[in-house]
Parts: sequence; C-alpha cells; structure tokens
Amino acid sequence: MPLVTLTVARPKDAAFKAAALDAVHSALVANGVPETDRFQRVLELDPADFRYDPTYPDATTPRDKNLVLVEILLSVGRSVKIKRKIAADLVAAMGRAPGIHPDDVFIVFKETQWENWAFAGGRLLHA
Repeated sequence: MPLVTLTVARPKDAAFKAAALDAVHSALVANGVPETDRFQRVLELDPADFRYDPTYPDATTPRDKNLVLVEILLSVGRSVKIKRKIAADLVAAMGRAPGIHPDDVFIVFKETQWENWAFAGGRLLHA
C-alpha cells in the first residue's frame, strides 16, 4: 500500500519521470508489494523552490540538478532489512533508467498504521 511521491527540480521530461516512477515501483514489487498497487505522483518544482545541500551528510560526489527525493508512505510492519533492500533495489533501478547517480537518490520511508488507509469510497479496509 505504498504511496510514492517524487520531488524533482524542473524541467524534467515525461520519459525521465516515467523511468523514475518505474524504478521505484520495480523496487517495491521486488520486495513484496503487489504489481497493481501503484499510487504515485511527481512534484516538479522550480529550482528556487527545491533546495538541498550538495554533499550532506555523506555523499561521495556532489548532488546535481537530477536529485530525486523519493518519499514512500507505507503501512507499518516492514523490517529495517526490507527497507534496506528496497533502498538498494531502488538506487540500482534509478541508475539503469533514468540514469541517476546513487548520490542523487534521497529516500525517506514514512510509516502509518493500517487503519489510516481508505482506498476507495472512504472504506477503511483494515479498521
């Protein structure tokens, strides 16, 4: 049940955004998320509205204009081991397409209780 939000600096073409979203989804599916559980959005901001430090805290190369901030809102219960695997798979997939350097992929996992999801019609399936 992940909800994925990518934040990127403008301009990014449709191919870049599609490849980035596909990379995230492939990493999630490889780690147990159903193929059809795909809810994603891209926030494309003017560079003046998307600021980040080029090396904080341990980037091996300075981040560039292709930084992708990946926020994954998911239900509680996944172990640190699984989150590490998702992160590794996601970074590898982003490297293949759209060709993002590993230090330009910033991932944040946010967890919420199962009863906080209403997928359609306001029905709380897990409450």
